[in-house]
Amino acid sequence: MFNLFLIGGGIVIFDQLTKILVVYLLPLHSSVAVIPGFFNLVHVRNTGAAFSFLAGSYSGWRQIFFVSVSLIGIAVILFVYRGLKKEDRWARISLGLIFGGAVGNLIDRLRLGEVIDFLDVYLGQYHWPAFNVADSAISIGAVMLLLCLLKTKNHGTAVEE
Repeated sequence: MFNLFLIGGGIVIFDQLTKILVVYLLPLHSSVAVIPGFFNLVHVRNTGAAFSFLAGSYSGWRQIFFVSVSLIGIAVILFVYRGLKKEDRWARISLGLIFGGAVGNLIDRLRLGEVIDFLDVYLGQYHWPAFNVADSAISIGAVMLLLCLLKTKNHGTAVEE
């Protein structure tokens, strides 16, 4: 479990530090071009989940729903992680990334009732929804975990380094 908390803790610290910097250095709803035509730093708040899912729903139930889903997800990660073998490095790293991302966004939800997003990737007028370090860790961890599962299914062993 040490590695789960090490990786997850690193993600949480990096996520929260970047969000603190955004709050103090960038006014809400402002934007700074970093790579014109491709990448901005922005300061937006997301009351929903990925792609603003449920952002327009009643805030009391929405908050209860997202906090509950986060806590259940964290519990599942802890349970699954305990069952992994030491050789399952990729799976362990992927769960650490997902764990850290889930905790990072959960902190925002509990503290603010919403999540701070600040990374804005786009091409011309086509913008990907703004996201943060926690979202990135969850996405990377999910892809890694999917690759682990596909490798295990096809070869009977976890992804090897």
